[in-house]
This record gives sequence, structure tokens and C-alpha cells, in this order.
Amino acid sequence: MDFEKLSEIMRDAALRAGDEIMDVYGTDDFEVQTKGDDSPVTAADQRADALILAALTEAFPDVLVVTEEQAGTHDKTAASFLIVDPLDGTKEFIKRRGEFTVNIAYVENGHPIRGIVYAPAKGRLFYTRADGSTVEEAGPHEAGAPAGALTPLSVSQPDNGALMVVASKSHRDAATDTYIGRYSVEDMKSAGSSLKFCLVAAGEADIYPRLGRTMEWDTAAGHAVLAGAGGAVVRFDSHEPLTYGKPGYENPFFIAYAPGVHLAPAEPGAAA
Repeated sequence: MDFEKLSEIMRDAALRAGDEIMDVYGTDDFEVQTKGDDSPVTAADQRADALILAALTEAFPDVLVVTEEQAGTHDKTAASFLIVDPLDGTKEFIKRRGEFTVNIAYVENGHPIRGIVYAPAKGRLFYTRADGSTVEEAGPHEAGAPAGALTPLSVSQPDNGALMVVASKSHRDAATDTYIGRYSVEDMKSAGSSLKFCLVAAGEADIYPRLGRTMEWDTAAGHAVLAGAGGAVVRFDSHEPLTYGKPGYENPFFIAYAPGVHLAPAEPGAAA
């Protein structure tokens, strides 16, 4: 893989998809449909998906592209592949909370090694550079324009007696609260979509536990961004690294964190 080219194509596609999303977001009303798995979908999801899919397949015709909105890709596998969630956080989009993202990642031998997360309504853009390191690019973000100032990101050096925790805004539950209660927490924030990974990557949080169903397209880009900043993502049940290319592209429960965090063991029999 040509990582210079990949970084350029992913950034341009994410920014242009963000424009499509914000075009729909700015309308007075938009239709919300329900997919077969009961999750919502809008024209913003579909327009962003079509744009990203076309850009990636044109640039990398020999690389498998797996995308949430193309069910026909969900049973395809390859050692290396691109994986896309064109609008992560559709519920946040529908509620006009602003915490939704465009996610694009490249997976090699089970590991997401390059990725981009763009939150167009928040004006935050995180991605891995060609060398694998993670940066946040200052706005304004315009497709085709030169990149703004880049800030290299690195995870925090956490104080295990006063941790900063970030958790899901739309999927918080009692099991998550119980697990968080096993840590000494200084403060806790909620965030939508893959922004939670990015907050850990930027040192704005120390740990993000997810005890709920996710798919690989939800997490791969954020995982790559976090890994490029020195962070890690492990399975909740075993603390083994979270890998990609699993059957159906479905994830187990997981924990994303700065490596200085002393992880609490899973309760015996905890769901994974």
C-alpha cells in the first residue's frame, strides 16, 4: 500500500463526504428510514457512502472496500481491506447533536494501521499520517485545499487515582456504569460516535470502555487514530488486542485506553 497516496485519498474523501452530510444536516427536515437491522439511515449516510466508495475503488481498485451501507460487502474477506462508516453516529445526526463522524480505515493482517475520523459539525479532523503517527488538523477543513496546522497527538500519562473517562452518549447502560465504578474517576464525559477514541488519542480522556454491540466499521478508524497516538484497544473479556476481519465484521465488547491505565479485570462470566 502506498501510504502517502492513501492518506491523501482518505482525507479528501472524508472532507467531501462531510460536505454532503452537512448539506443534508442543514435542511429543515430529512427523511429517516429504518434498515433491516432496525438502525436508522438517512440521505446523508447514502450520499457520503456513494462518494467515499467511488473514491476508494477508483484509487485502489485491487483493495476490498467494506462499508456499512453496502450489505453485499459484509460477507467478503481479505487479508488487507478498507473499511468505511460514512456517517457514524446517525442517531446523533438525527437528534442534531453534532457528534457524528466520517470513518475510513485501512486494515492489514487484522490490525487497523491507518485511519481518519472527521467530525464536520464539530470542526475536528483526526488522522494518521503516512508514517502512522496521528495528528489533529486545524480548520477550516476544505476538500482540495492545503492542510491546516497539524498537531501531533499522544495519549495521556494517566493518574490512576483520578482518571478521565469517556463513554457513549447514546448507548450508556448500567453494565458500563458498573464497570466504570471499578476505577477512581476524576471526571467523566459523554461523546457520540468514534470521537471517543479521538478524545483518548488527544489526551482529553484516559479510557473508553464499550460494553455493547459495535461493528468493525464503527471502530476501525478511531482505533487506528488511537494506535497512532500510542493508545491501545483490547477485548473486554481477555484484554487481548481487538482484531479485525472477524466473521460478519462484528466486535466483542472492548476497552480503548492510554496504556498507563491499570485495567480492571472483567467480572467472571461477563458478556463479551
